[in-house]
Amino acid sequence: MSAKLWDGRFAAPTDKVVEKFTSSIDIDRRLYRHDIEGSTAHCRMLAKVGIISTEEMNTLVSGLATIGQEIEDGKFVYDDRLEDIHMHIEDRLGQLVGPVARKLHTARSRNDQVALDTRLYLRAQTDMVIAMLKGLREVLVETAHAQLGHIMPGYTHLQRAQPVLLSHHLMAYYEMFTRDSGRFADARVRMDISPLGAAALAGTTFPIDRAYTAELLGFSEIAANSMDAVADRDFMLEFLAAASITMVHFSRLAEELIMWSSKEFGFIELPDAFATGSSIMPQKKNPDIPELVRGKTGRVFGDLVALLTTMKSLSLTYNRDMQEDKTPLFSTVDTVKAVIEVVTRMLPHIRFNTATMRHESGTGFLNATDMADYLVGQGMAFREAHGVVGRAVAHALAQGKELHELPLEEMQAFAEVIDADLYEALKLERVVDRRTSAGGTAAACVRAAIAKAREDLAGESQPGQEGPAS
Repeated sequence: MSAKLWDGRFAAPTDKVVEKFTSSIDIDRRLYRHDIEGSTAHCRMLAKVGIISTEEMNTLVSGLATIGQEIEDGKFVYDDRLEDIHMHIEDRLGQLVGPVARKLHTARSRNDQVALDTRLYLRAQTDMVIAMLKGLREVLVETAHAQLGHIMPGYTHLQRAQPVLLSHHLMAYYEMFTRDSGRFADARVRMDISPLGAAALAGTTFPIDRAYTAELLGFSEIAANSMDAVADRDFMLEFLAAASITMVHFSRLAEELIMWSSKEFGFIELPDAFATGSSIMPQKKNPDIPELVRGKTGRVFGDLVALLTTMKSLSLTYNRDMQEDKTPLFSTVDTVKAVIEVVTRMLPHIRFNTATMRHESGTGFLNATDMADYLVGQGMAFREAHGVVGRAVAHALAQGKELHELPLEEMQAFAEVIDADLYEALKLERVVDRRTSAGGTAAACVRAAIAKAREDLAGESQPGQEGPAS
């Protein structure tokens, strides 16, 4: 069966350069499991509706299983003349079982076959990404729990703003990655739709049972429109968009780890196993892993833009341009999984320099807002209190002191309502623990957030657990 599937129409053989140019086997060979799974389901459906016999079905299913094992064992031979994994498997099936292999493609096109394989592949990969994100979120929660009570500077505009708990800071990333997990789960709903049976674009004249193949493959429903079924790549775009947002969060985390590990911050020390040295400067310990995480964000963004650009002007239905969809998809899948894995393994081994964090939280007037709040409590309007504290800060700067280091009589020169109890309000722990509004940084709030996160994680189920594994 090594002849081209369309040879009946053509008088001249395909140019060797064209064969190489159109070949995608180096890219799409990773779809082999899904192609065999989809072909097996299609074969069983053909027998169910009487298009092929049970004996023919058994022969074909057995041949497909043999091919799967050959690929697993590294014994399968690839050839550019056969373009893609679908033609490779069909050609090998003919070698194994003879002419009956030609019946497998009845009521099916490569168009719905490719759409099916990529949905099966991406559904499984999405489940894996969600599971890996859950592992990362668990690490963040447990790290936050281990660091409870430690105070660090919080920033706006990369300027010290207000003190927060280190645990509160870490739990912010838990929230980000939880949203990411939700986006992947939401995208999975729309990739869990079977296109098989749409054929080339218009459906088929054969009495197929699309619902049966969808059931065999664990899909929730079938595509409602045959043209949309083969033309749609939204499910890939949704995955790439969710992945891009996820990488934004990883890049922000990586940026902070890079800054915090510098001498200028000194907030953390990265584990030796997740850092590298310099080829010329013996003293260096470089944050290469966070830097690579940050850098790989651009790759994922590029993959999304590449597929958006490929799809933006395509008329319905299938166009060969869509062969280019797999390169950015596979690249993003590999990149995101690698990033989740390395960050999940690195986080528990980071050493937090909590004494440095605490010391720096007590400098830079991070308690200025609390002085304003104190004045409001004494009956002063907030805007007036804001101005009073601003003048007090300017005075303290000139004295080379912090607000809480100014004597009471100097404080009272700015507002007569100030009394000695102001100094209690300006204490670091007090500043943090007074922020008890929902979602605040007070220790009680953070403990509650950690407890809820643990409860939520324990109650999460993996997408696809209800149906057959994909």
